[in-house]
Amino acid sequence: MHSVPTWDPQQYLRHSGHRTRPFLDLLARIPDPPHGPDGRPARIADIGCGPGNVTVLLADRWPDARITGLDLSPEMLARAEKEHAGPTPGGGSIDFRLADAARWIPDEPYDLIVSNAALQWVPGHPGSFAAWIDGLAPGGTFAFQVPGNFTSPSHALLGELCESARWRDRLGDHGRRFVHVLEPADYLLRLADLGCETDVWETTYSQLLGGEDPVLDWVKGTALRPVLTALDGDPQAAAEFLDQYRDLLRKAYPPGPHGTVFPFRRIFAVARKAV
Repeated sequence: MHSVPTWDPQQYLRHSGHRTRPFLDLLARIPDPPHGPDGRPARIADIGCGPGNVTVLLADRWPDARITGLDLSPEMLARAEKEHAGPTPGGGSIDFRLADAARWIPDEPYDLIVSNAALQWVPGHPGSFAAWIDGLAPGGTFAFQVPGNFTSPSHALLGELCESARWRDRLGDHGRRFVHVLEPADYLLRLADLGCETDVWETTYSQLLGGEDPVLDWVKGTALRPVLTALDGDPQAAAEFLDQYRDLLRKAYPPGPHGTVFPFRRIFAVARKAV
């Protein structure tokens, strides 16, 4: 089995509108970096940048910033570099690097380290908070958002199916790989213990999805990636699994007259280092 999921940027971006909204809400709560926009250009790192579609939003907010997107997926980085790397209209720049968030340590002072819907893939990520905050310039900010919906039907049913008699030997814990997210109060205390002025909150978005089997289409871009990676090369098994999972999702998320309602909880944190 593959230890790292294979990502499909095109599938991920099919729901880019809904996926981007939490980042915009996070971005609205991030203070301006201590050295920008009036001083030297801000230095920003985007951990788990994916295809770069939210990395460019950082350049919209801080036009002259030097921004580096970090990701472990070659597929995502290839898409990001093709579409977003280079100089920005405001005089800044965006570049992308291959990096494992579980091991990345800042190699220069950053004014902002941000992560959007990525740290749930990183076991023990709170253990990296001290190093990341240490890598901030005085007054810099560490900000992130992660999904908090891993007990919802979409994920609970996936885990139960993977652990069923038909699939447990082949898929094991591939349906329950999101055990790395803490509750908001836990994030608050950990970041406060590191001396940061911290704001932590949660929001549940009631998303209206259209199309046939839209929840299945959504999770194909995220939660299903480990399963689809494990079944890669066996299209018959993959089709069987998807049929079974689709039927479970149809019962849990029945379509209505305006589409399918898909509640999605998100956890946010903004931690500012002391000056």
